[in-house]
Amino acid sequence: MNNAIFNFESPKNEPILTYKKGSEERESLIAELNRMSSNVVEIPLIIGGKEIRTGKMGKVVMPHNHQHILANYHLATEKEVKLAVECALKAKNQWMELSWVERASVMLRASELLSKRYRFVINAATMLGQDKSVQQAEIDAACEVIDYLRYNVFFAAQIYQEQPKSSLEQLNRMEYRPLEGFVYTISPFNFTAIASNLNMSVAMMGNTTVWKPATTALLSNYYLMQIFKEAGMPDGVLNFVPGSGALISSIVLNHKDFAGLHFTGSNATFNTLWKKVAENIEVYKSYPKLVGETGGKDFIFVHNSSVVSEVATAIVRGAFEYQGQKCSAASRAYVPRSMWKELKIMLQEMVSQIKMGDPTDFSTFMNAVIDEASFDNIMKFVDMAKKSTECEIATGGNGDKKFGYFIEPTIIETRNPYYVTMQEELFGPVMTIFVYEDDKFDETLEICDNTSPYALTGAIFANDKYAYIQACKKLRFAAGNFYINDKPTGAMVGLQPFGGARGSGTNDKAGGQLNLIRWTSPRTIKETFLPARNFPYPYME
Repeated sequence: MNNAIFNFESPKNEPILTYKKGSEERESLIAELNRMSSNVVEIPLIIGGKEIRTGKMGKVVMPHNHQHILANYHLATEKEVKLAVECALKAKNQWMELSWVERASVMLRASELLSKRYRFVINAATMLGQDKSVQQAEIDAACEVIDYLRYNVFFAAQIYQEQPKSSLEQLNRMEYRPLEGFVYTISPFNFTAIASNLNMSVAMMGNTTVWKPATTALLSNYYLMQIFKEAGMPDGVLNFVPGSGALISSIVLNHKDFAGLHFTGSNATFNTLWKKVAENIEVYKSYPKLVGETGGKDFIFVHNSSVVSEVATAIVRGAFEYQGQKCSAASRAYVPRSMWKELKIMLQEMVSQIKMGDPTDFSTFMNAVIDEASFDNIMKFVDMAKKSTECEIATGGNGDKKFGYFIEPTIIETRNPYYVTMQEELFGPVMTIFVYEDDKFDETLEICDNTSPYALTGAIFANDKYAYIQACKKLRFAAGNFYINDKPTGAMVGLQPFGGARGSGTNDKAGGQLNLIRWTSPRTIKETFLPARNFPYPYME
């Protein structure tokens, strides 16, 4: 028996490769992009470790060239969803009884496989299938996936070490059990890292999952499943079930052993799932744990003591990297009138330099939005702004979906701080700016706090310390991740645990201990060395 006590040290974040012209990593990635572009992959379901082909098919296409098919995938039917639940429950006992150190070794091996052997595979799949630039794919599909895997091991070690005090008369222990049942995971298209972590954080703590991946991220998610299997993940711990979310949820959420939901997606979908769980509450063996990260209407608030070039850079990067399809993407800004003229000119100049196109062209800054439904929804709001008497388009405003789903980086200037694009999440490359009077700083902070139902990320730009402290206080509940003099995107695992409240989710902070602890059901164990042998107490004499 191995009775060593393991203490994993805090890891370092995975170094970000630059892919400079002529570099070895650039040539390796280009080769993988060419290989992947030349093949059509068949993606099966993976349930209980077995590949299942239902014959009910769908297609994965390149968003920047929607005629190019990357993969054909099989969709789950009711039979396969029920089988996935059975396999997750069957695998549960053996997986949770395994030493947590052995579970950790699976995570660490997966991180090494991704870092060394499959880095270019996972990056290429993310670039082609989810239309990320090389920079955005590298920080997501490689570095963040790796960081989650390594840091979760470290955080789990810290959790397991947290034990109650004992005394001479008794020994007290805390057992961090997994949840009783299986966990349902629903992952989004926009981050390969989220798809990985929604499952692997849960599995690290001894749970098994039924995984519903986003259709538009199936290529990268399929490769993740293969990598996890190679890393030693036992059959049935993760069950990969592409298909209709409505069908899968209708079966999973009606099962008595449903123990938890790990979700990233829209606010409306999470609300629907929460209501369904509430309706079924008497069906379940235990109260399910619901963990969700949903939408955002993320802001940049500018004080007149800030530097114009720094603000402009933050707006362009924060709003337009990955076409504004990050939950944390900046989509509204509050700018003092004294700065607006100079800032507007600088923004227009920067935006004019943005190259948009195929992600395999490394000179592009922006690529296509994910699909036609997203394109149509975003352009609906842009066209509405063009016609509004409360707005004007400062730059951009056009879209073209003939070959790919391309929307220009668009900046809307509004005279109404409550205009619809200051409130609703568009999930696209659209930034709306409200210009406020310099002496209305406090009042505008109040407006910022009360405008949107979301509270995910936000930023204050100010070199006046009193101003940014005031903003930090006023906007205390407006953002779960708050940035001072930086864009409101780019949270790093282990450095800035991520999540928001209000309409943005349950704020359980992926990339930290708080998320992992949700996937446990602690048991306190007290052992008394000399039990009492008679019932009377001294006061009774």
